[in-house]
Amino acid sequence: MADEPNAPASGTPAPKPAPPTVPASLAGKTTSAAAAPRRAAAKKKVEDDTSPLLSRRGWLGLAWGSFTAASAAALAATGRFMFPNVLNEPPQQFRIGFPDEYAPGVDERWKDRFGVWIVRTPSDVVQEAAGFYALLVTCTHLGCTPNWLSAEDKFKCPCHGSGFRPTGVNFEGPAPRPLERARIVLAEDGQILVDKAQKFQFELGQWADPESFLRV
Repeated sequence: MADEPNAPASGTPAPKPAPPTVPASLAGKTTSAAAAPRRAAAKKKVEDDTSPLLSRRGWLGLAWGSFTAASAAALAATGRFMFPNVLNEPPQQFRIGFPDEYAPGVDERWKDRFGVWIVRTPSDVVQEAAGFYALLVTCTHLGCTPNWLSAEDKFKCPCHGSGFRPTGVNFEGPAPRPLERARIVLAEDGQILVDKAQKFQFELGQWADPESFLRV
């Protein structure tokens, strides 16, 4: 029988099989998979080493923040005690110019600033003389501010419909009494001086007071 062409010669050891090759596409993955446990262990060690430090820093920050907030609250309370709130209310007494600066009728220039209407009349309903009176812009029903309706020659409250004549006397709606007057006199410099701290009520006969009406 003929010899097989690939048979090894007698007495020669057979060659060792070559180790299996790993495809290039899997080589990096194999290395990464092998290194993953080592990286996880190192990360855990770092976290274990630093977590107490982070915890101490967190508590320190919380304590400092609480102290700062408490200090600010105490300072604010002290400031409110030492500097109480002050309401910026309009003055009760003020000058409004000279008599010749006003035409007959209702003047609204001081309504918003001082809360009064200045009325110049040829004949007052009570004192029967020419001059000025100052009406407070507060409805005697529930305290709303009426509007002056020059076309209708009356004050009209927008809240509940009370109506007042130019004299301040009520004639319609629920208002129980006339508008109040404020003290009005001539100051030393010749200007008209209004003092809202002193008020005069018609139903009490106070419109007859000389300081409720300025004669000119």
